Amino acid sequence: MVLGSLQAEPSSEPSDVLPDPSGLTLGNYTAINDRVPLLRAVANSGIFTGGVILCTVVFGLLAGYALAQMHFRGRGAVFGTVLLVQLVPFQLLMIPLYVMIVRSYGLADTYLGIILPFAINSTAVFVFRQFFMQLPRELFESARIDGASELAIMLRIATPLCKPALLTTVLLTFIGPWNEFLWPFLVTKDADMQPLAVALANYISNVAGRAANPYGAILAGACVLAAPAVALFLAFQRRFVSTDLGSGIKG
Repeated sequence: MVLGSLQAEPSSEPSDVLPDPSGLTLGNYTAINDRVPLLRAVANSGIFTGGVILCTVVFGLLAGYALAQMHFRGRGAVFGTVLLVQLVPFQLLMIPLYVMIVRSYGLADTYLGIILPFAINSTAVFVFRQFFMQLPRELFESARIDGASELAIMLRIATPLCKPALLTTVLLTFIGPWNEFLWPFLVTKDADMQPLAVALANYISNVAGRAANPYGAILAGACVLAAPAVALFLAFQRRFVSTDLGSGIKG
C-alpha cells in the first residue's frame, strides 16, 4: 500500500515490489491535499476521536468501578444490560439517533453531534469492570477504613493500577471513531466539518478518477487514514501486558 501510494504510474509487475527509489514520488499525496482540505480533515478526525476517547474513559472508569467494587441492589441486572447492549448493532439505532440529534437537538455539522452517539462504550465498561474485579480487595478495604471516599479510591488506587486496561481501551476505542464513516457522513454536510474518512471517501468517489494515478491516490488516502492507528499499536504494544499490581501488596 505504501509503495503503491508513492508510485507515479500504477504497476502490478512483480519487479516493482522493490522499486527504484528514484522513481518514487509524493505526487499522490499532493494531489489529495490539493483537492481535499487534508489537514482540516485530520484535525476533525482528531477532535472526534479525542472526544470519544475522553468520554469512553471517564464513563468507563466510573461505571466499571461501580459494577466491580460497589454493592447496590440490581448490580447484576445492570451488568447484564451492559452485555446485552453489545448485541444491538449500531445501524439499528441509526435512524432514531439521527432524528434525535439532528432534528430534536439541532446538532448537525457540530463536533458534539458526531461524538454523542459514541460517548459511552459498553465494551470499555466491561473491560474496566473485569480488571477492577481482579484487584485485591484488601487495597480498597484498607482505603475505606482510612476514610477515603469511593471517588478518591478510584482515582488514587484503582486507576493507577489499571494502566494496561486503560491503554487497551484507548487503542480499541481509537480505531472505531478514527475509521468511522457512516455516522459522520450523515450528520456533516459542511466539508470543513467532515473527518478524514468521509473526506477521503468523497475524494475517491468524485475526484480520484480524474487524477493522473487514481490507484496511487486511493492508496495514498488509505495510508494517511491507517498511519495513526499503526503508529499507536507499534508504540504501545509492549504495554498491553505490563502491570504494577505487585507493588500494591506486601506480605
